[in-house]
Amino acid sequence: MERGQGKGKMMKALVVGFGSIGKRHARILKELGCEVGVVSHREVGFSPRYKNLGRALKDFSPGYVVVANRTSEHLRTLKKLRAGKFKGVVMVEKPLFSNAEKFPASGFRKIVVGYNLRFHPLIRNLRKLLRGQKILTVQAYVGKNLAAWRPGVDYKKSYSAIKNQGGGVLRDLSHELDYVIWLLGGWRSVAAVGGHYSRLKIETDDIFSLMIKTRCCDSVFVHMNYVDPVGHRTLMVNAAKTCIRIDLMNHWIEVNGKRKNLLVDRDFTYLEEHRAVLAGQYSRLCSFVEGVEVMRLIAAAEKSAKNEKWVHA
Repeated sequence: MERGQGKGKMMKALVVGFGSIGKRHARILKELGCEVGVVSHREVGFSPRYKNLGRALKDFSPGYVVVANRTSEHLRTLKKLRAGKFKGVVMVEKPLFSNAEKFPASGFRKIVVGYNLRFHPLIRNLRKLLRGQKILTVQAYVGKNLAAWRPGVDYKKSYSAIKNQGGGVLRDLSHELDYVIWLLGGWRSVAAVGGHYSRLKIETDDIFSLMIKTRCCDSVFVHMNYVDPVGHRTLMVNAAKTCIRIDLMNHWIEVNGKRKNLLVDRDFTYLEEHRAVLAGQYSRLCSFVEGVEVMRLIAAAEKSAKNEKWVHA
């Protein structure tokens, strides 16, 4: 990708939304040498700051836009970008939408989805180790303590707690769904149970368990919840001759009982994600089509939980 609007100029990057993830994107893009603007209706102590997207597109003229507002606003934001004749690259924070929406991705240079765990060294190492192996079973677990997840934020008022803002574990913690279908060649069928089971004062699902059949493995189990008091993010894969375990929070990988520690800075995956965009290495990122597939899997899981039946892709 060209840097900026002409030779020798910095890439202009616009971050839409300035919550915790928007702040992170803005800071990292500045560290990477981009000229950064933000769109927020609030006074946020960042300059330049625009109250609306239309004005930002006219006055700032970005080449790269990061959509980091509420999930429920993603589709509307993409439509505004199209209406504003934006032709550059868009990264939409995960998940792509609140629901499986139909949106033509043409007209932009590229749309990608911010599933940054694809850039985690442990996930990438696992992908290399699995190459050419017959995969027998996969178990992925992610648990967060929603009440303590975002310091200084009342969890009951966060988007995670509100249905019409795109909250709930299936969407909020959908990294597992993305990397599972990325590693295993896409999903074919799903059976799921889930809903709001805890005492958390939210209107969204707080626990979900999915059994998934993928193109490379018929025995995939993914569990996600908002009720883990400590917080864990782990994955175990049994292949024909290898058992691989990774722990993304405690930073280790274990292959047939031999453990190796690998400390990863919290910003690392975001840095690598943006570096890939700025270098035009789009094949390393979650594509728009793959982001839609995650949304289709989420919709199928909800349908399965409601009807207590397998749902096919």
